[in-house]
Amino acid sequence: MKGLGELERTVMEVLWAREDAGGQAATARDVSRALANDRDLAHTTVMTVLDRLAKKGFLARERDGRAWRYRPMASREGYVTELMLGALNETGDRDAALAHFVRSVSEDEIDVIRETLAGLMSKEPPA
Repeated sequence: MKGLGELERTVMEVLWAREDAGGQAATARDVSRALANDRDLAHTTVMTVLDRLAKKGFLARERDGRAWRYRPMASREGYVTELMLGALNETGDRDAALAHFVRSVSEDEIDVIRETLAGLMSKEPPA
């Protein structure tokens, strides 16, 4: 999965936050309003970024009257996971990259990794 540019990431953050809060899909106007305090962007710029993100597969869109409503195709965590897997695919030695990564995380993060692995290991293999 390709990375996002700065403005694309900012727009995605608005949509991910909205989704995390249980909100419905957003129109370009909703996104423009959410960004108004932080950035001085023309509404047409927001519309262009949303359209580009939909064409790249980051957003799903549906018609709502004359407007489009946009929602993320994947969660923020899913997106970051795809970035991490893409980075691993770029290395010649995945094992070494994983080992280096694990050595660089905090104790709390190691606990999360251990718990996740334990959960995976405790599942019965399918028959």
